[in-house]
This record gives sequence, C-alpha cells and structure tokens, in this order.
Amino acid sequence: MLLDVRERDEHAICHLPGSTLIPMSELPRRLTELDPDLETIVYCHHGIRSAHVIAHLQAQGFAHLTNLRGGIDAWSREVDASVRRY
Repeated sequence: MLLDVRERDEHAICHLPGSTLIPMSELPRRLTELDPDLETIVYCHHGIRSAHVIAHLQAQGFAHLTNLRGGIDAWSREVDASVRRY
C-alpha cells in the first residue's frame, strides 16, 4: 500500500498513482481503513510528517512500514520529473 499523508490541497497538486490519501490530521479516526499486516510505504512532502505517522502506526502495532525518504519532492527530483513539485 502507498499511503499519502499530506493534506487534500497538496494531493490535488500532485500524487503518486495508486496511492491512498489519508491526511495526517485524519489518521486517528481513519485508522481502521489501514491493514496492519500490509506492507505500507508512507509519504508526505519532504518525509517529516510521514516519519511521525510511522511512529504513531508502530505504536498501534503496525510493523511493515517504510518512509519514502525525502517525500514526494525527492521522488520528483530523483525518480520521476513528471511529478509536479511545489
């Protein structure tokens, strides 16, 4: 699973195909939408919010989590320049 934890306005600017948007601010009430047994890559703009989300999810028993280091900004610079930067 590819989890985007940015806000809706950020997601509207750009996002990775196939990602699921659950903004960090909505995570506590939407936690049941996530499968703790599923390999999940979490991303945000620069990787800071996603690191916080991973810490929260780990405290809830999630174990298969990866932070997309540098976030979608790094993805745009290093992997796919077609992803719009902001």
